[in-house]
Amino acid sequence: MDIYKADKDDVGLIARLVGESNKDVAIRFNLNINNNPKHPSFYTADWAKSDFERGEEYFIAQQNGEPMGCVAYESADDSLSYLNRLSVLTKYRRRGVGEKLVKKVIEYSKKNGKDTVSIGIIANFTELKNWYVKLGFVEGETRSFQHLPFDVMYLSYRIED
Repeated sequence: MDIYKADKDDVGLIARLVGESNKDVAIRFNLNINNNPKHPSFYTADWAKSDFERGEEYFIAQQNGEPMGCVAYESADDSLSYLNRLSVLTKYRRRGVGEKLVKKVIEYSKKNGKDTVSIGIIANFTELKNWYVKLGFVEGETRSFQHLPFDVMYLSYRIED
């Protein structure tokens, strides 16, 4: 498996990877276009294009030319980055793809002088929270947002020198 930095020509592929990879989450948590129109399961190429224009960067994992998943990196400030839209196609899950994509963002964050990587997840998605904790992330605050039908839990990873 190799991971490469995506460019604007990859917006269609990124939209497919993010959308398909998050459909099961939308079903599990009863999310739809009406109660959560910005959920990644509804991700489009225009959304990806907008992310690139805002400075977000994507990495795509592939094996033998077959895309398996992707992740987005966003610089929040001088010391903080966000890990966004970690997405692995169902047939490639539980093979270390997600972990390698997370490690790529951590490595890229360190290279860019960051000391913390942050992520927000659905607070009730216990298995995902436990998976991130196993990778070294630490639970932070949980917040409610009026526009979301779920609470958001924040986790962070402290980058060591």
